[in-house]
Amino acid sequence: NPFSCFSDFTEMMRALGYPRLISMENFHTPNFMLVSEVLLWLVKRYEPQTDIPPDVETEQDRVFFIKAVAQFMATKAHVKLNTKKLYQADGYAVKELLKITSVLYGAMNTKGVERADLGEEDSSKFKFDLGSKIADLKSVRQLASEITSKGATLYDLLGKEVELREARTESIARPLEINEAEKMMKVAINCVLEEVQKTKDMLNNVALDEANLEAKIEKRKLELERSQKRLQTLQSVRPAFMDEYEKIEEQLQKQYSIYIEKFRNLTYMEQLLDDHRRTEQEMFEETANMLRLMQSRLKEEEQHLLKSGNNDDSDVEIQEDERSDSEVEDRQNMKHRTAPETLLQG
Repeated sequence: NPFSCFSDFTEMMRALGYPRLISMENFHTPNFMLVSEVLLWLVKRYEPQTDIPPDVETEQDRVFFIKAVAQFMATKAHVKLNTKKLYQADGYAVKELLKITSVLYGAMNTKGVERADLGEEDSSKFKFDLGSKIADLKSVRQLASEITSKGATLYDLLGKEVELREARTESIARPLEINEAEKMMKVAINCVLEEVQKTKDMLNNVALDEANLEAKIEKRKLELERSQKRLQTLQSVRPAFMDEYEKIEEQLQKQYSIYIEKFRNLTYMEQLLDDHRRTEQEMFEETANMLRLMQSRLKEEEQHLLKSGNNDDSDVEIQEDERSDSEVEDRQNMKHRTAPETLLQG
């Protein structure tokens, strides 16, 4: 349960003098503003001179703030914090905050400060001044590492003392010869003179190189000035083909405007042609439909006449046949007449 250590946290924060009351309900939902405020207050309490930015408006600022606090506590107090739980800013962040508060609370107890008697005025006076102690801690660590390394080298040298003692006593007991000492001194003097000559030669070479570089720099400067002057003259002089270029450019603009106009007219005419073809197609379909309807009506009338003619007498049939033939001829003539009329009307 992340809220099991909440009572210890609130008690420690109250003992350390945090000016705001913290309840368990503040961490039921993620509350990053409260977590950032508590972290910044604890860091300032640990080291007042720290410069961690308090901006937590955007997501990037929040990530940077959590990383800076975690790095500060890891380097200064050797407290490892879980950045993911801190960024959640819920009950799991209380455990990470408890790590810092426990360190500060333990330091307060070692100094003999009583929790029960700490009020708001006394807590404001209670400050940790660890800035100067950290520099001392670094120097102490460096000195400790140097002491261990020098102690190891000293131990190795003392182990060789048994062998070196005999050589040292022999060299001390041996009488000093002036000629040999003089030769050795001459050899050392010659070596030193050679080194001095080498350094002088190097200095002379450096002076020559410096002079050569200065001459090259002057030469480059002159070339640069000439190039700039030439560029200025070229920019000021108008080319001979500019007049012709401007005329051609004006003609090109005119030709382009003409081309745009013709292109628009062409597209408009193509659209009109498409509309005309569409209307013709519709008229043709309408006439075809009218012809089909007329043919179907004529067939129905013929069938009706044939059925009615079969029910009458033979004489009547002959007369009706004659009449029907004349009527058929009249209807056919009417058909031939109405077809072109319907076409013309269509």
